[in-house]
Amino acid sequence: MLIGAMNHPQKDVLDEIRWMADFGLDFIDLTLEPPASASWRVDPRAICRELERTGLKVVGHTAYYLPLESPFEEVRQGAIAEFKRCLEIFGEVGAKWMNVHPGRYTPMHPRSFFIERNLQSLRELMPTCERTGVGIMIENIPGDFNDVQQMSELLDPMPELGLHLDIGHSNLMVPHNTGCELIERYGNRLAHVHIHDNKGGHADLHLPLGTGSVDTAAHVAALKRAGYDGTITLEVFSPDLHFLDYSRNVLRKIWDEQEP
Repeated sequence: MLIGAMNHPQKDVLDEIRWMADFGLDFIDLTLEPPASASWRVDPRAICRELERTGLKVVGHTAYYLPLESPFEEVRQGAIAEFKRCLEIFGEVGAKWMNVHPGRYTPMHPRSFFIERNLQSLRELMPTCERTGVGIMIENIPGDFNDVQQMSELLDPMPELGLHLDIGHSNLMVPHNTGCELIERYGNRLAHVHIHDNKGGHADLHLPLGTGSVDTAAHVAALKRAGYDGTITLEVFSPDLHFLDYSRNVLRKIWDEQEP
């Protein structure tokens, strides 16, 4: 298991890499988002040099609000262009996977419409994936893409997609946490994991592990049963790194002690 964190989009990417390395993390969950880490602002060569110097690995992340499902074709094409640029950058810096948040904001259209728009956009990105060597993984999000049935609408038609499981998200806007069910169904397609805590409901709080209602031990056991031993991002959002350090220690302890 490798433990990492995400850079803050308002801060210099190179500075973020440096503190993560000093903090003893294994990788950066590199999100290409404005204002400071927008794809058109970052320097991939400088990122490569800093990753090589520090020894950090890298996973690719994109902005959650890119409208790849938009009913406005010109808007959708703009999102496609941005994803392509991100794929190029991630290929250059050595990431093997880039996450995509499926879109669902198409008022007055049925669910089938935004499902097909998502699939259309993802298929259009596949040639760039093949050329850059970067795969696309779909992240579960609260509301419309957060259980096995909902995620199957994207994952089943496109077996080349990976699953980016967000265990915190799987605890939101659902009768019960769906994370273990997603692991059981799609464990062989797990490409990356996010973990953080919350108290259920609608609030995506990104709390330290053990401070909400997410059962970390149960999810770690499910990951181990699936044979997963890859990257896990601690999405614990606080300016005080004590909470990140605490969560890292909790995760490592559970990982070492938990049987599949």
